[in-house]
Amino acid sequence: MDISTQTPTATAPEPVPPRPAEEQRAARGATRPGDRIFVGLSRGSGILVLVIMTAIAAFLTYRAALAIGKDEAGFLTSFEWNPSGLPPRFGIAVLVFGTVVSSVVAMVIAVPVAVAIALFITHYAPRRLGGTIGYVIDLLAAVPSIVYGLWGALVLVPNLSGLYGWMDEYLGWTGVLDWHGGAPRSLFTVGILLAIMILPIITNVSREVFRQVPRMHEEAALALGATRWEVIRMSVLPFGRSGVISASMLGLGRALGETMAVAMVLSPSFDITASLLDPGGGTFAQNIASKFNEATTMGRDALIASGLVLFVITLLVNGAARLIIARRKEYSGANA
Repeated sequence: MDISTQTPTATAPEPVPPRPAEEQRAARGATRPGDRIFVGLSRGSGILVLVIMTAIAAFLTYRAALAIGKDEAGFLTSFEWNPSGLPPRFGIAVLVFGTVVSSVVAMVIAVPVAVAIALFITHYAPRRLGGTIGYVIDLLAAVPSIVYGLWGALVLVPNLSGLYGWMDEYLGWTGVLDWHGGAPRSLFTVGILLAIMILPIITNVSREVFRQVPRMHEEAALALGATRWEVIRMSVLPFGRSGVISASMLGLGRALGETMAVAMVLSPSFDITASLLDPGGGTFAQNIASKFNEATTMGRDALIASGLVLFVITLLVNGAARLIIARRKEYSGANA
């Protein structure tokens, strides 16, 4: 039989591997009107946020450039604030010092207390007691800033004289905690008030981080004979280190920009003192709030220039917190 006269047989096509279920659902969802609308709204919301941030940055930069161009003093190094003078002279050195010092004092006080509360709620307290403490901490986050300011001015300041006197007696030799009398309206008082205000933020985030510690890690440590504190030290704290750092930086972001509470407690003077217990210094937000209404056009531009610096600092702090969170795969849902 001649091979050339044989009818060629059709070659069977290669089987196409089935697509994963996720891709199939995505392909179907792309054709649904509701999903297309949701995607469009989500994308538009993200773009709108970027546009608003860009508009704010552009406005602050433009007004700040007008003021800095007429400033006869060093904007970053001058200790003087007289934008209405002839010629105008103003600088933010004192504001940078006051903002940084008060925020550092707040962080030194708040972070250890917040981490201790979070550990107590998640690993020591009974469930009912832990839930009650967590509820109270959540309520602290809902208190308005003006209420904290009133409490600080009417309750905290009059009752800090004893603490100031004790620190002056035993720690005054350091120069940093030297008190020369007067009302305790200083950066140290501001730091205490800010610590109370940022405590709920750091506590809540740290609590959620500690709850995500794999149970197997804790059980393995207990099986090896570790005590409860050793379990926390070897398993819980290493796992939640980046989460606690990011929570602290989020709290720092609020401490940097707090306005009314600081303005009601601090007795500012545009000077830098070595002691944290003596009146002196000021913060960006407090300076803007106290001087904006009575400022001239040049004065408002100078205040806006200082606000631009605070805007940049806050963005850097929150961006650093996001980067720290993104380093850990366990918190991938936070940066989705």
